[in-house]
Amino acid sequence: MRVVFMGTPEFSVAALSKLAPIHDVVCVYTQPPRPAGRGQADRPSPVQVWAEAHNIPVRSPKSLKSPEEQAAFAALNADVAVVAAYGLILPKAILDAPKHGCINIHASLLPRWRGAAPIQRAIMAGDTQTGVTIMQMDVGLDTGDMLLMRNVPITPVTTAQTLHDDLSVVGGELIVEALSKLDQLTPQKQPDAGVTYAAKIDKAEAKIDFNRPAGDVVRHIHGLSPFPGAWLEIKGERLKVLKAMAASGKGHPGETLDDAFTVACADGAIQPILVQRAGRGVVPLADFLRGFALPAGTRLA
Repeated sequence: MRVVFMGTPEFSVAALSKLAPIHDVVCVYTQPPRPAGRGQADRPSPVQVWAEAHNIPVRSPKSLKSPEEQAAFAALNADVAVVAAYGLILPKAILDAPKHGCINIHASLLPRWRGAAPIQRAIMAGDTQTGVTIMQMDVGLDTGDMLLMRNVPITPVTTAQTLHDDLSVVGGELIVEALSKLDQLTPQKQPDAGVTYAAKIDKAEAKIDFNRPAGDVVRHIHGLSPFPGAWLEIKGERLKVLKAMAASGKGHPGETLDDAFTVACADGAIQPILVQRAGRGVVPLADFLRGFALPAGTRLA
């Protein structure tokens, strides 16, 4: 098949790498390079890096709304466009251009967690499973007909990073399966019941609130790990917590219960496992405590 691939972040690379050896990927669409790193030099997206390394033409328009961009897209004469975390709204002219339309790899079990941050929101909400949905795109926000689904469990130690990696692999496998039997699949309407929206993660919600139950706090930490990273303030310094576990103990929320960094919550307590001080690398809790004394009774902001 003649395939146009549309994706931007690392999540999308697995699908592109699975499709490229099987189908004729005639062009890759991705977000334009963005300033990154200390020097703020423009950095191409992971998808662009992979595509260029494999000699696939790349386009990175800022918008697809102009007649010129839409004509250029249509001129590719694609059988199908595969979309995976592209980051731009696709106008109807783009959706209708390929023979089989545009097919999306969505990182949730639709209709739950439509929207921008399905991986993080599933963990933060306490879901015990999520997955990947391959769907036919329409003009709505993740409202198109479903073609294939596969479940992926969420465990107490699942973080946004580990779930991202798992779903990326599943998405790549599932899109290959979908394209191999595209004419045989029966699109299924999404049910009206169970619709939820995964709002974009706001950095303002990253601060840890110890007035919540311990289980909620752990899920909050894991859902924001590694980015933007849940954080607390300790002795005037911001500390990110990238992994944690529920612990036994009771006390004033936000107060350390021992010298091993057990912190009281509204119900129960938590203990960090991986932490990161500002400007430093991620370290296990034991390494952090060797250079940062934290007696029982310390109040965290």
